[in-house]
Amino acid sequence: MSYKNQENPHCPRCGHAAFHAESIPAAGKVWHKICFRCGLCKKSLEITTMAEHDGDLYCKQCYTRKYGIRGVGFGVGAGALGMDTGERYGNTQSLSNKPNYPPVPGITPPE
Repeated sequence: MSYKNQENPHCPRCGHAAFHAESIPAAGKVWHKICFRCGLCKKSLEITTMAEHDGDLYCKQCYTRKYGIRGVGFGVGAGALGMDTGERYGNTQSLSNKPNYPPVPGITPPE
């Protein structure tokens, strides 16, 4: 009977082999315990505090900031509508928050 070395899965964050004693299975992959961190803020995650998007892991707060619901009606009053584009969290796909209303007839816009 021949014994072969078992092929260990590789951690998607660092690319090294993730052995059973040092790994966490999540999002259909096996991660090192030290690599099991948020993709934006690098905070350590737990299975209950993680969210997955396109194969990367995020904490719930960063996931909501980057991929959460946007627009009017998804908050409580004007305090929930921020002008932050989220660039410091890695969001480069946001639209301009500046309103683009058609000019009012008879009034010249301020410079």
